[in-house]
Amino acid sequence: MSPDHVIALADEAETTALGAWLAARLQRGDVVCLWGALGSGKSTLARALIRALTRPDEPVPSPTFTLIQTYDGPRFAIAHLDLYRLKSAREIEEIGLEEAIDEGAVLIEWPERLEGHLPADRLDIVFALPDGAAGRRVRLVPHGDWKERALEF
Repeated sequence: MSPDHVIALADEAETTALGAWLAARLQRGDVVCLWGALGSGKSTLARALIRALTRPDEPVPSPTFTLIQTYDGPRFAIAHLDLYRLKSAREIEEIGLEEAIDEGAVLIEWPERLEGHLPADRLDIVFALPDGAAGRRVRLVPHGDWKERALEF
């Protein structure tokens, strides 16, 4: 079993490297939830992961206004959700979360908006900005079948 794993990321390059590392381990049906305050690095990680699964110059706009952006990767589709503007967890049915999971992998920013409707099998990545220190810390928290995976970065 994989315990929670804490990683110190000194800069954007290390956040990008974490995204590429995670992309290499992602499988069809995986859900990754990105938790943290505005500006903590969630979008940077999502962009790096998507580019590692598609192509290095893939345009990756924030799905803040569309709520979901999908990408075709060579192994499977990737759906990037930004739920910051979601008004209720019921709206997620309209977005098509279940279909996105069936078709590929899903990245969710602001997963707390799902109010207890998160998939049991998921990896939570919790971003924190240390007081008075440069960089950020992330904690990888596996749930369900993610607990059986090696998560040492």
